Amino acid sequence: MKQRVISAVVAFLIFIPIFIVGGITFNVAFYILTILGLREFMKVREKEKKIPDFIRLISYLVISILYFENMINLNLDFNINYKLVSGLFLILLLPVVLYHDEKVYNVKDAFYMLGGVLFLGCSMSLFAIYRNVSLELIIFLFLITIITDSYAYFIGRLIGKNKLIEEISPNKTWEGTIGGSIVCTFVCTVYYLTVINSNISIYEISIIVLFLSLIGQFGDLFFSAIKRKYKVKDFSNIMPGHGGVLDRLDSIIFVLLAFTFFINLL
Repeated sequence: MKQRVISAVVAFLIFIPIFIVGGITFNVAFYILTILGLREFMKVREKEKKIPDFIRLISYLVISILYFENMINLNLDFNINYKLVSGLFLILLLPVVLYHDEKVYNVKDAFYMLGGVLFLGCSMSLFAIYRNVSLELIIFLFLITIITDSYAYFIGRLIGKNKLIEEISPNKTWEGTIGGSIVCTFVCTVYYLTVINSNISIYEISIIVLFLSLIGQFGDLFFSAIKRKYKVKDFSNIMPGHGGVLDRLDSIIFVLLAFTFFINLL
């Protein structure tokens, strides 16, 4: 517990100024986290087999392009760059034929890398996009995951009896999930109406926050399923006691993705 607290304090001391300053500092910081996240994503895969160095290099290059391609979007007008996506397909799928060796690089490897690069490249760039739009907005989205996770943990420990999905995450309970989402909905709705937009319907923003809270928790379960598949406790140990980048950002990544559907309503 002491180690977790120290790691959390250090992380807050580093990232709070980065969030406040924003701009290039924030963009670069989250680009570094993107690269570290991809490294963790590949590392768990290598529990089964090594990823060829060429594929690793290409993946880092493509995710960098994806990140900076989307990062400059300040109008929240999301479009797909089909040239970029087509190139991604080609450079990660064609090596299956070129290597022509199942033990080196096969179809499963190709689609794992394709999905990982596309998923992390697009989702991680959303951090920069929403921070560039508004500091208050990115705080709102982080509050959803922080409050949900904190109260789900405490309520689950206090009264939790019914397991949510024991095969994936044995410690999560239905009581914790529901309780965390209820507290989050109340607090984050008040925050949004007070700080961001007081004109929106309280019912509308409450429903959106509740949905985002639930999605964030299932995002956590999604990454837990990956760890279960490859039999690892954490993606890495970059934050002692907390795990890696993907361990810390699992919920917020899904919240950002889900929030994108509602951006035009808010």
